[in-house]
Amino acid sequence: MGRLRLGVIGAGAWTVTSHLPNLAKRREDVEFVAVCRKGAAELSKVQEDWGFAVASEDYHDVLDAGVDICVVASPASLHHEHALAALAAGAHVLVEKPFTIAPSDAWDLVDAAERHDRHLLLSYGWNYLPMLRTARTLMEDPGIGTVEHLAIRMSSATRALLTNAGSYPQASSAPDSATWTDPRLSGGGYGQAQLTHVLGIALWLTGLEAETAFAFMSGPAGAPVELYDAAALRFHGGAIGTMAGGAAYEGAGGNKHSVELQMIGSEGQFLLDLDRETLWLFRPDRGDVRPELAPDAGLYDDDGPPNALVDLALGLPTENCSPGWLGARTVEVLDACYRSAQEGTPVSVRGNRHLAKKDPG
Repeated sequence: MGRLRLGVIGAGAWTVTSHLPNLAKRREDVEFVAVCRKGAAELSKVQEDWGFAVASEDYHDVLDAGVDICVVASPASLHHEHALAALAAGAHVLVEKPFTIAPSDAWDLVDAAERHDRHLLLSYGWNYLPMLRTARTLMEDPGIGTVEHLAIRMSSATRALLTNAGSYPQASSAPDSATWTDPRLSGGGYGQAQLTHVLGIALWLTGLEAETAFAFMSGPAGAPVELYDAAALRFHGGAIGTMAGGAAYEGAGGNKHSVELQMIGSEGQFLLDLDRETLWLFRPDRGDVRPELAPDAGLYDDDGPPNALVDLALGLPTENCSPGWLGARTVEVLDACYRSAQEGTPVSVRGNRHLAKKDPG
């Protein structure tokens, strides 16, 4: 295959901060063909800065230009429509998180990718880091047996963003605040904005599939979306766990996220701490396993998903560490948590496909 023809649907702050610069590193493989976003002035700047041949406020023009790969980074409420159209047009697709708002839409995209024989990826950058690949290897061998309990915790510097008081620390330009704080577009607050990431890690490492959720959500008076989430979860097979997260202030440490995952299994226990660059596995029959990690091994880097998109589309031997089925399972959990918080009672996960074959991506 020659150079891949790139289409972009949704060229907001994170697309120009991360996705386009990372894809530009693969200029020998990628031709910047067509881009779509709302706002004539902003669209013109993206076209000029990155050399797209076609620029339109109508995403159909992107697909009509003929693209091999497509980045869908529009508001979350539009991901299903845009990604489905891109897959039908024959493109391999990278979807920004959160994958979709409704579980049925998420699984529909998984089915569409399989039906059209296209690769489907989520923008879960942590999953591609060497630290996370090492963590997954440890969970496979020696592993901790059957996971019985897990605790998921996350905080990140998104308080200003989710209260319409500022931007995102890493973004090179100010995002459209409505895409984060209008629930009709975003689906919610901190859960959709950030907990999707840590769920993408936890479910990828464990293979667990949620069954029931009981959640609480809150935020300061006047906040347009929730800033804090706390949930109890039950998974198929009997494992239980907790998930908590909050929109923190940007401090002297910049935007280094606090992400921690602790698990206890039938044969051992496991700890992943991205902030402190810690991996630890213990089994009574093997003792401590503590891999050496590079400095800043847990620092977020979003170059993994776009590079995987390119390599998979070229047919190169590459693992999809953020496949569509994984995104669908995160959507199932978040959907259940939002419904539980609203209803004030435990709810069953809906759209669950726990017996379905894992889509290879």
